[in-house]
Amino acid sequence: MEIYLDTADIEEVRKLSQVLPIAGVTTNPSIIAQSVQPIETLLPELKAAMGGKGRIFAQVIARDIDTMIEEALRIGNIADNTVIKIPVTEAGLVAIKQLKQKNMLVLGTAIYSVSQGLMAALAGADYIAPYVHRMDRQGSDGVRVVRELQTLISMHNLPTKILAASFKTPRQVVDCLLSGASAVTLPIELAYSIIRSPVVDDAINKFTDDWSLAFNRQSL
Repeated sequence: MEIYLDTADIEEVRKLSQVLPIAGVTTNPSIIAQSVQPIETLLPELKAAMGGKGRIFAQVIARDIDTMIEEALRIGNIADNTVIKIPVTEAGLVAIKQLKQKNMLVLGTAIYSVSQGLMAALAGADYIAPYVHRMDRQGSDGVRVVRELQTLISMHNLPTKILAASFKTPRQVVDCLLSGASAVTLPIELAYSIIRSPVVDDAINKFTDDWSLAFNRQSL
């Protein structure tokens, strides 16, 4: 199981990598644009925030095959162990095949259907990223898509891993992992909501109050 943070916030990555078993960081063009930091400096800093370990995901902007390949090679030279994110379009599928011939790590992104994800897996993508909550908003069932994709991957012995993305609730994350997804990527707010809860705080406060009342101190 791999857990990633979906962010370009270096301080949050540094903080949460000490709390959660983070495998790396995923980004996309929108996330990097919000950071207002050049990708050439951002990716190494995200890597450093994880202690020099972990995997970084970064996406191409181009829509034509040749420029996709050029951008992928450029991204790959910025930080080691980087996975190139390629949108699963007609051009994207060609780019995935060509990048795998160059032995690059590739993720097929913007997956909205089982058939689309399957084509990316068959093209050789190391990861595919179904957009769970976005599919739900369109009237589809994101968790079901993840489940069916994982069934096909297992049935046909494909090496592709599902990296489920686009979550709104911790329950969606758990359901995807129960469906067999190998990895999930979490926005910062959702990562905190998984490890924080008012009811947990209430329980801990009750323990402390009872102990303090009995022994007149708040420690052992």
